[in-house]
Amino acid sequence: MSIRIFYSEKYHYPLPEQHRFPIDKYVLTKEQLLYQDIITDDQLAEPGLIDEASILLVHTSEYWQQVKSLSLPPRMVRRIGLPNTEISVNRARNSVAGTLEAAKAALQYGVGMNLAGGTHHAYPDRGEGFSTLNDIAIAAMRLLQEGRIQKALIVDLDVHQGNGNAFIFADDSRVFTFSMHGKDNYPLKKEKSDLDIPLPGGTEDESYLQILSETLPLLFERLQADLVFFQAGVDVLATDKLGKLSLSKEGCLERDRLVFKTCAKYGVPVVTCMGGGYSVRMADIVDAHCNTFVAATEVFG
Repeated sequence: MSIRIFYSEKYHYPLPEQHRFPIDKYVLTKEQLLYQDIITDDQLAEPGLIDEASILLVHTSEYWQQVKSLSLPPRMVRRIGLPNTEISVNRARNSVAGTLEAAKAALQYGVGMNLAGGTHHAYPDRGEGFSTLNDIAIAAMRLLQEGRIQKALIVDLDVHQGNGNAFIFADDSRVFTFSMHGKDNYPLKKEKSDLDIPLPGGTEDESYLQILSETLPLLFERLQADLVFFQAGVDVLATDKLGKLSLSKEGCLERDRLVFKTCAKYGVPVVTCMGGGYSVRMADIVDAHCNTFVAATEVFG
């Protein structure tokens, strides 16, 4: 089976130069994956734009109208860190569609990949931290509404807590939120996930992987989830400008293998989205994101 990967370059540009750094990695990762023959062109699929009805399953009508009409107040734009322009709105909608379509592929084939997404900082009434729309929350709510799943598990391994998801699903027993993140990282005010594991600054491969390997089986056995959403941020790297953990590329790859192997062992489909990555060298970001696809291919390819 070839893993289906959802991605659309046409919604990414043009962006002002000062906003391109967190966006350029997507196209560069796609190109590197193809160059290294990790994936092939026929695995890539265009997800389109998420529909408004799905957005409104999570986000308030007032917030969405401001986003859509490009009338977000300047303070809200600053909080997101990306411009409120037509290209940015379409990119956000495309990213959400990618996670939803990858989730559908996962339910059919066991795994699906979004070469974008992981915008876990978006709340119902606001965005922040490069997150305008919350792709994981919208996809989960849509699948729950349609009866395709009854229980979802979010495995959020970005260096930043998945505060938006924690807030959105705080009173929803159908979605279990697990976030293992840097204790001293953004956001300063953490929400309460169903399970938070805040790690001290400087945590390295051995400690990180031991904690994760002990935690995942307990969650899978307890929850009996129908689908896993894996937020595979690579800002856990020691080279990351914004992260305070100290994983190596090899440790980050082993993290991804551990998640995919656990999903396969328990027979739970997994949809993956990319999450954060802000290393000084773009090559380090791209390599680490490519490794997520390497790990998925090793387990499911």
